[in-house]
Amino acid sequence: MLKLSKYVLYDILRNKVVLAYTAFLLVVSMSLFQMEENSSKAVLSLLNIVLIVVPLVSMVFSTIHWYNSYEFIELMLTQPVSRKKVLLSEFAGIGSSLMTAFLIGVGLPVVVYNFNATGIALIVVGCLLTLVFTAIAFLASIKSKDKARGIGAALLLWFYFALIFDGLLLLVLFSFSDYPLEKIILALSSFNPIDLGRIYLMLQMDVSALMGYTGAVYKDFFGSSAGLLYTLGIMLAWIIVPLLFAVRSFNKKDL
Repeated sequence: MLKLSKYVLYDILRNKVVLAYTAFLLVVSMSLFQMEENSSKAVLSLLNIVLIVVPLVSMVFSTIHWYNSYEFIELMLTQPVSRKKVLLSEFAGIGSSLMTAFLIGVGLPVVVYNFNATGIALIVVGCLLTLVFTAIAFLASIKSKDKARGIGAALLLWFYFALIFDGLLLLVLFSFSDYPLEKIILALSSFNPIDLGRIYLMLQMDVSALMGYTGAVYKDFFGSSAGLLYTLGIMLAWIIVPLLFAVRSFNKKDL
């Protein structure tokens, strides 16, 4: 399994798309830190990159790579290797390569210009979101044998998590504005890893005052050690659960 993961990792690290992704993140990150005198403002700008671009690239690249590697995967399955090991090796290779690109493109500038609790939180959330959306992409790819349908499903899922979910959440808030919904919204945010990462990072940047009473509720919870463990736990669940479903579907899939 380790040898297969290394092969996938080395193969992807030479991929032009991954190299372009790394260069894009590095240029944007360095430019923001160079233009802003206050490094905290640059980190706030990077937040949008981490929450939108990183999940999108992770979803699309992982889906396309899965379909392009289908013949290689079938070849591996002719060897005495279980389907579970092949799938997890592919995930480890793709996830590691995308995380490496993120760490070079965003992590390196953050360490140089803003190495504090906020910067570390940004790096951790970015890495977790990379793995989360890689896992979701694997599940979407395995569920659909058709490449176009699989890529379409991945894009729809990203669109839902990045945009539609927030709209539905606002609809709930406006519809039941007369009721205390802060704790319910706190629970609902756990069903969206992007929202969870956004709330956690904004509280690390100490801008909860701009969020009113809801921000105070979030600050009380996410600002504590229990809140940190909860965030990490839910993010890990977002990685593990889709992977488990992907393994289950792959084992039953007729190749």
